[in-house]
Amino acid sequence: MQEILQNPPEPEQRKPLPLNILLGALVVIAIALSFWFAFKAPSGSASRVSRPNVSVPMSTAELAYAKSIQIENIALSRAENFLHQEVTILDADAVNAGQQTVAGMSITVEFFDDLHQVVLRETRSVLGIPPVALGPGQKRSFSISFDRVPSSWNLQQPAVHVSYLQLAILK
Repeated sequence: MQEILQNPPEPEQRKPLPLNILLGALVVIAIALSFWFAFKAPSGSASRVSRPNVSVPMSTAELAYAKSIQIENIALSRAENFLHQEVTILDADAVNAGQQTVAGMSITVEFFDDLHQVVLRETRSVLGIPPVALGPGQKRSFSISFDRVPSSWNLQQPAVHVSYLQLAILK
């Protein structure tokens, strides 16, 4: 009976086996590598056309040709989306007044407040995804929705300009 009241003997402390430490390290390395590959940006595989909203430097010819692109018939409207939120919609036409074909193009839209400070600036591709080339003399209508225009916007027409374009390669 006295044996029952005595403290039971403590089990021996087991030392981690080198194999267990090695397996744990391999699991940690495998998880780290999977995160690295999952979140790593692809290198060199994307073309300039497939990522028009990324600031890619334009060539001097493209910078000069940007003056040949005209944004016309700008119209603003408001609508309600399916979440019952007010959305501001900009409809316009992009006109290629030059002699070359445009393979990709993005425009920047800037909304201002009463002090003429930019309250919203967004850049969007306007030739579609994937981009459909805009030939010389062609006109393409586009529509851009803005779901979060700040209330400080002065309700005037926003500034719209070409911020990126890529000329088609002549064959």
